[in-house]
Amino acid sequence: MSLPNHVAIIMDGNGRWATQRGKPRSAGHLAGAKAVRRIVEHARRREVPILTLYAFSSDNWSRPPEEVNALLALFRRYLAAEVPRCVEHGIQLTIVGRRDRLSPHLRREIAAAERATRRESGMRLRLAIDYSSRDMIVRAAARLPQGTVVERDAFAEALAASAHESGATPDVDLLIRTGGEQRLSDFLLWECAYAELVFSRRLWPDFAEHDFESALQEYAARDRRYGGLSQAVG
Repeated sequence: MSLPNHVAIIMDGNGRWATQRGKPRSAGHLAGAKAVRRIVEHARRREVPILTLYAFSSDNWSRPPEEVNALLALFRRYLAAEVPRCVEHGIQLTIVGRRDRLSPHLRREIAAAERATRRESGMRLRLAIDYSSRDMIVRAAARLPQGTVVERDAFAEALAASAHESGATPDVDLLIRTGGEQRLSDFLLWECAYAELVFSRRLWPDFAEHDFESALQEYAARDRRYGGLSQAVG
């Protein structure tokens, strides 16, 4: 089976999962964090080279302060618990998105997590925090010299720098969105130019290994033409 080089996931449905069970939304985010560990471990076992997870969008700042604070606290706990596991399993962890609106303490924890895992090469795990694709594109454009002709590769490098990465990441091959919605929600718009899209009705806390496998199988069955002719036609 042909595996994607880069899988991205919009992890949607934590709040609805909690509401359906009469629990506070924070309980849904906690259950969602457990699903993150489950899917990351499975993706590593399946030897997916790059996995990008949409953890906190720039638009999420508009949510109630108590929910935002709970999400950021959960992220800090995730870093503390998972960085040793990343080192143990050879996973390089990088955080993409803005950092200027995060607390200085959280920024230091992010930098420490990236330093601790920077030499790992088994899988690359990217967490999108305070991330907006349109914002990243605008910031990348602002980095480019005025009046020069810019090639795609150069723009991709500028886009990576705007998201606090040292180099461009390969385009997304497979984008999965859970929770039943069917939109990109300002996530990796440039990188998803030719991504295969798979939408699952499963709420993120319930998303399991067999759901991930189903998405991989659907990806393998797609005919990826990149604007050309089908291989069958050829």
